[in-house]
Amino acid sequence: MKGTRATIRYAKALLQLSVEKDFLSQSYNDMIYVDQLCSECKDFVLLLKSPIVKTDLKLKIINEVLSNKISETSLRFINIITSKKRESLLPEMVCNFIELYKAQNNIQSATVTTAVPLSSDTKKSVLNYIKNQTKSTIELKELVDESIIGGAIIKMGDKQLDASVSKEILELKQIFNQNLYLQDF
Repeated sequence: MKGTRATIRYAKALLQLSVEKDFLSQSYNDMIYVDQLCSECKDFVLLLKSPIVKTDLKLKIINEVLSNKISETSLRFINIITSKKRESLLPEMVCNFIELYKAQNNIQSATVTTAVPLSSDTKKSVLNYIKNQTKSTIELKELVDESIIGGAIIKMGDKQLDASVSKEILELKQIFNQNLYLQDF
């Protein structure tokens, strides 16, 4: 798990609070939204990390941006972090919360890269294959990369299954380059 000790502690505190108040799934959805906001809006992250902008102004902006998008409890938690001058840690804290939630609920993320978008039948087959390998709930992310020509690359955690045509072509090139036979003319 990435992050400093403080970001992990804040993520655990939000997780524990969410479990106690019985709104864990709502907190997870809120943190997914904040994570998307941080990844899509670099200005928001720069605002959080800026030492020039006063805390009161940061609180006002955060409340305006997030008030209608996330739950009251999640917003209060972010306000507490901001008032403690730890708002620069928010993007890492959100990522740590998402990882902790997935670990607690036995959810694993997998990425499937194909040359063309997956059909629904193929997607179901890939999900079933991964579920049989891991015995956990799978969160599947699909990527399209035409450079792999065909086949698929499945990544999950530190494991990768590369069944792409481009890999096969590369392996064939390596085999042909190792051919020591010289033909006499």
